[in-house]
Amino acid sequence: MKKNVQPITGCGEGDIAPYVFLCGDPERVPKISQQWDEANEVCRVREFVVHTGKKGEVPLTAASTGVGGPSTAVLFEELAKLGAHTFIRIGNSGALAEDVALGDYVITTASIRDEGTSTSYICPAYPASAHYEIVSALVDTVKMTDHSFHIGITWSVDGFYARNKVIGKDEKLLPMSFQGYQQSWMNPLVEDMKQAKVLNVEMESSTILTLANLFGLRAGCICTVSDRTPWSGPGQDVIKLDQNIQGAIEVATTAMMKLYKENPDNE
Repeated sequence: MKKNVQPITGCGEGDIAPYVFLCGDPERVPKISQQWDEANEVCRVREFVVHTGKKGEVPLTAASTGVGGPSTAVLFEELAKLGAHTFIRIGNSGALAEDVALGDYVITTASIRDEGTSTSYICPAYPASAHYEIVSALVDTVKMTDHSFHIGITWSVDGFYARNKVIGKDEKLLPMSFQGYQQSWMNPLVEDMKQAKVLNVEMESSTILTLANLFGLRAGCICTVSDRTPWSGPGQDVIKLDQNIQGAIEVATTAMMKLYKENPDNE
């Protein structure tokens, strides 16, 4: 009988490796684990799919967080309680900065905590910063490819439709929520973030980075850019997005191998 069984995922002692890849989409988990030498599914509950195995001698887990902060925090807590200490999020995101193109990678140095989950743990002034060793490993790895990438600040949000905008025919920003719902203070946020030189927007990184720092763990994030914010036209098609996600998986996997080799005793 498994020990230390967690209440939501049902994972227990021995199910989770110290080195973990996180993604939002459950269907992305097997795309990550297919590169390993061995992998077993240890969880399939709600939005959470978890594979654990090895690549060479490196023990690895890949797990889906679902969409947004609350489910991400649930998963992160349970993985951490089972011994995970190093996390790399592999995701997709919307570009904000004009020089960030569709298909580019963004390696997050820190995230703006425009979500409610992390404030359940700590005051809003606390930073959501990526661990420097993970940032360094991701940057060193992506430099070995010919892929375009950027390093900087990510905007992490809760309300996908509330925060996103679409450009209308008159070039004005229009709300994406049901029946055009918005508050007067919402519309300038996209432009404010662009003025602040924020690179991209997604929904999980700030929760991951905040909790990692609070718990004394390591976390980082690499996202491909699948569309633009505000939405002004079609984003990447399914084939290109899949290719770029696969590339991000390869970068993250190589970076994780590097992190393990630099600290092999911390298994």
